[in-house]
Amino acid sequence: MDAADLVTLIVPKFTGKLGKSFCKVLRRGNTFEAHLDKLGSAIWNSCDGTRIVKDILTELTKQFPEEKNLDQRLFLFLQQLKALNYLTY
Repeated sequence: MDAADLVTLIVPKFTGKLGKSFCKVLRRGNTFEAHLDKLGSAIWNSCDGTRIVKDILTELTKQFPEEKNLDQRLFLFLQQLKALNYLTY
């Protein structure tokens, strides 16, 4: 995987009117970029709404045979994405 395959998420800082207004007053953008690494990008690209976690883990095991604890890392990453409201399941 090269740098072109890495995912960058554009994430809003605020979703409420007050936060958005605050950004406008300060003339700041209401978004930031979250840059994912190789593993995070592969997981994000696999989350297409058709695959189950087991399928994603199988695919990751093929793509990253040298990585340890892929099952735990996948589970924690998905939990983190959900906690940040980047992903729902």
